[in-house]
Amino acid sequence: MENLNRKTVAILATNGFEESELSEPKKALEKAGADVHIVSLESGEIKSWNDGDWGKTYTVDKTLDQVTQADYNALMLPGGVINPDMLRKNKDAVSFVKSFFENHKPVAAICHAPWLLAEAGVLKGRNITSYESIKTDMINAGANWSDEEVVVDSGLVTSRNPDDLPAFNAKLVEEIYEGKHEEQTA
Repeated sequence: MENLNRKTVAILATNGFEESELSEPKKALEKAGADVHIVSLESGEIKSWNDGDWGKTYTVDKTLDQVTQADYNALMLPGGVINPDMLRKNKDAVSFVKSFFENHKPVAAICHAPWLLAEAGVLKGRNITSYESIKTDMINAGANWSDEEVVVDSGLVTSRNPDDLPAFNAKLVEEIYEGKHEEQTA
């Protein structure tokens, strides 16, 4: 088990994230020793989506205007349909995501979360997977899409859906443990 002591990870989310896609990676990161912050657009609480309806609420640790990528070793993006669709319309959220790529830090995105990566313009030439319904969006953003449980490309970890969480979480922890990544050359 990798030791992520002294590593800090941001989970960027807003209302409508898939509950297991935030709670399970958060637990895996904390179990590995990481300090995990839920970062959102506004303070207070954000509400999850679970089994076709609203689920539990989670406390926001930091707002987007309080943090920069320099505060974190890595970024994790949970899916759901509503959450990434709302975030990709927010220029500060998109800039925050892009800054992790500019600084070669690990980023993990599951399900519909790669929509945010497409909006940030960071997918050209990258190997990824995502929820199948956004496959065309990913290809149009320049990604090499494949239907796999988990895909890792130079610090970018992607998975398709909650069924992939065990593999996703393992690779997420591993990539953060390994640290900064060199810029990918196409």
